[in-house]
Amino acid sequence: MKMLGSLCALLLLGTSLSLPLDLSGRWEEWKMMQNRRYTGQEEETWRRAVWEKNYRQVEAHNREADQGLHTYWQGMNQFSDWTSEEWAMFVSGIPPQVTRNSTNVMSFDEADVQRLPKFVDYRKKGMVTPVKNQGPCGSCWAFSSAGALEGQLAKQTGQLVDLSPQNLVDCVTENSGCGGGYMTNAFRYVEQNGGIDSDMAYPYVGEDQPCRYNSSGMAAQCKGYKEIPVGNEHALAMALWKVGPVSVGIDATLSSFQFYQKGVYYDPSCNKDDINHAVLAVGFGVTVKGKKYWIVKNSWGEEWGNKGYILMARNRDNLCGIANLASYPVM
Repeated sequence: MKMLGSLCALLLLGTSLSLPLDLSGRWEEWKMMQNRRYTGQEEETWRRAVWEKNYRQVEAHNREADQGLHTYWQGMNQFSDWTSEEWAMFVSGIPPQVTRNSTNVMSFDEADVQRLPKFVDYRKKGMVTPVKNQGPCGSCWAFSSAGALEGQLAKQTGQLVDLSPQNLVDCVTENSGCGGGYMTNAFRYVEQNGGIDSDMAYPYVGEDQPCRYNSSGMAAQCKGYKEIPVGNEHALAMALWKVGPVSVGIDATLSSFQFYQKGVYYDPSCNKDDINHAVLAVGFGVTVKGKKYWIVKNSWGEEWGNKGYILMARNRDNLCGIANLASYPVM
């Protein structure tokens, strides 16, 4: 992972980098767990200062959560020695939004919303593949798109197959590969290309490469896509219930999202007008205390969040813009 720290960022952390000994053991454990290596003592000293700052913020948040002031808890993970500036650069897999094609917008009857079940979870229906890790490539859109296609393939055929995000990264010319892109462009590519390869036939490398799609490895096709009416959480819930997993875009730039671990995520600072990261909605539900949530699959590996997943607050004013850039393929 390319680090983007600078002397300015170092100065922002404070000129004194002497750290209390009581965190030394935890720092060494974290480095060992993450297999983290630094180029020299200066970099490690700086990274440890960043890590300690994040550690103390996580601990403070969790104390408040234990007191009932938050509905979710945080944890240290593979991003714990990153600055907020580095995080903002990492979470940039979706370019500024474009005008949508109104002919592709999903239609639904608002009266049907009253018939929504309390729980939908496509993981339990065999329509969701294991959590993947996109690495340093800004390919979240490709993983989100592949996940939605995998869900429809499983629904149509009963076969759960890992499809190839790398095929999309390399071949969707309307997108920018590791530089980001849109899920609808990916669905359009699969339609026009006549298919997408399996992940086995076209494995993920996390870098931009020349397109090498081969029809012999084709594992799924689609006829097009539908988009969720912008900002309409009821429509998103209907799509999940009636169709299957849905590709969604969200704002993931906050540190509260960076360190999410469990519980129902709700941060009123999350910007619903700044969509920068693509994920996959695979269901919804409600807690015993009545908190409604979306079940969201991420592409940062199982170490992040709750084994790679996050529960995001539902019907809370379109939190993080989750219904602003939602779509699904038609098979």
